[in-house]
Amino acid sequence: MVGAAALLLPTGGGVARAADSGGFALRLPAPTGPHRLGVTVLHLTDRSRRDPWQPDSAREVMVSVLHPAHDVGGSPVAPQMTAGAAKSFQQLAPLLHPGLPQSGVDWAATMTHAHPGAPAQPVRRPVLLYTPGGGDPRTLGTSVAEELASHGWVVVTVDHPGDATEVEFPDGSIRQTVFRGNPREDPALFRTVIETRVADTRFVLDQLEALAAGRTGLGRTLDLRRVGVYGHSAGGTTAAEAMYEDRRIRAAVNMEGFLDHPDGELFPVARQQLDRPLLLLGSDGFTERRELERSWSVVRGAHRRQLRDAAHWVFTDYASLAPQLQKAGLMSAQARTSLVGGIAPELSVPTVRGWLHAFFARHLRTPRPARS
Repeated sequence: MVGAAALLLPTGGGVARAADSGGFALRLPAPTGPHRLGVTVLHLTDRSRRDPWQPDSAREVMVSVLHPAHDVGGSPVAPQMTAGAAKSFQQLAPLLHPGLPQSGVDWAATMTHAHPGAPAQPVRRPVLLYTPGGGDPRTLGTSVAEELASHGWVVVTVDHPGDATEVEFPDGSIRQTVFRGNPREDPALFRTVIETRVADTRFVLDQLEALAAGRTGLGRTLDLRRVGVYGHSAGGTTAAEAMYEDRRIRAAVNMEGFLDHPDGELFPVARQQLDRPLLLLGSDGFTERRELERSWSVVRGAHRRQLRDAAHWVFTDYASLAPQLQKAGLMSAQARTSLVGGIAPELSVPTVRGWLHAFFARHLRTPRPARS
């Protein structure tokens, strides 16, 4: 079923401002493509599966669908996080990333460039699914998602309830993460996390097929003959393995996700010769880089890129948000470097966006961006 919406920012990057609430408001970098954006939030229930973290309930997921808009009219843009989600994020995010400020930030004041309810252009477009890192909500992948959507893709960002810091449902209820540590420290837990995420991703693709079959509204824009998936960390693992398991997915990008289990067992996508394109994006400052290389080094046929002077969360919205927090005195230089590296967002943001754009443009037959 369909819920009401929430997603990302108005114009411009630059320095954050003080919010009306007295907290600091952060800004997301603007997308560079020619299309204005609409966003639709969907609440989807898979009645064929039990939720591994709530076994008495069917599995539910929340997704945001970003798409080129036919007309945005005078409608406002959506926030990156709703007030309820932002409140939970403020409480939980510093536990996962100790360098983040425990107060002083109005996370609900960050706006996106997407307009809730704006009708989609009635043009069939390739579809990209995004699965975030372990513990992260889908909203922390906004910058890349908006960039890709502004250049003509339909981008579907997926939350994994029980895993993400917080997921807000249409009734206003908030589902918080059940984790307080790294799932890779528990091999059985890590296996469940990835299996659940892959199943979530394939279920969302099933639901998109149902929408496309209806040939109305949003469904008219979905070209499911051209599907890609990308993800960060646990989401990168999910993206690669989902492509292996689901022939509907034609290309995948793994942004610093392990391709083996904690005991060293390789995922099938790493054991088998690749028959579809896979891009592996890494950073030189990832603290578990040596362990990551153990599985990446055996993958045959993958494309690889590495970002220098960067750290693990540079592939998320923290790439632009952490430097703003540091400049405002709300985050130490050491904490910023630990999270995203010392690389300036003026370099990291367009580089990561450009790598994904070029890869999917090549393998899903969409136009490359015009040279500036």
